[in-house]
Amino acid sequence: MSYETIQLEMRGQVCVLTLNRPDRLNALTVEAAVDFKAAVADALQQGARAIVLTGAGRAFCAGGDLRAMQEIATKEGRLEAFFDEPLRILNEAILLIRQTPVPFIAAVNGVASGGGCNLALACDLVIAAESAKFNQAFIKIGLVPDCGGTFILPRLVGLKKAAELMFTGDMITAQQAAEMGMINSVVTDTGLMGHAMSIADRLAQSPTAAIAQIKRLLEASAVNDYGGQLDREREAQIEAGKTKDFVEGVSAFLEKRPARFVGS
Repeated sequence: MSYETIQLEMRGQVCVLTLNRPDRLNALTVEAAVDFKAAVADALQQGARAIVLTGAGRAFCAGGDLRAMQEIATKEGRLEAFFDEPLRILNEAILLIRQTPVPFIAAVNGVASGGGCNLALACDLVIAAESAKFNQAFIKIGLVPDCGGTFILPRLVGLKKAAELMFTGDMITAQQAAEMGMINSVVTDTGLMGHAMSIADRLAQSPTAAIAQIKRLLEASAVNDYGGQLDREREAQIEAGKTKDFVEGVSAFLEKRPARFVGS
């Protein structure tokens, strides 16, 4: 299936999703969010066990498309429509990343600004090119962070640094983002996709059913107390112990051979 705003490419068990509005720096629209949701479902149906998200052209994603949102507000005749429907759909796309039981790797190839920054941070791992830059641009036009920024950023860099980045909207380099724990690593511009694909290939060959459980546990840890999280871990471990991958992992260990995981 083809999409207007997203390119989908299967590379073995890895799906590469490319935000494909380079003339608008891959700015987010309702259509882009709808395409993204459909493309993720398409990728899973085709057997994807890892998903790489990147952008076409010179940007990863410039955030929300203000022109498109203004058109919605004008058409509906109410200012709140500028955000209402676009944010509802975008939020669904962000939650889809967190709830989809395969790893997402963001390969940030250029500017990741505003909602585009938070889209990248919603991914499980974030790899950035040396030339990539990040910012919480919302304050520049009198807005507040959305797309989950106020949830994830403080958990990555701490409350004080998150407040600084959100209050100022300052642009930071990929290296600065890595040093403060916002992203995982920085690679050369030319090596970005190769490195991201190497990680994705490795994860796709891993016991992805266990990765799905880890994602759920990490999400639950944000609201659980210590005892509650221990209970969740026990429940998840029981489920993991029922998988073919657990049987294969133990057998491979005892037989001193590489494991052949199937993701179930």
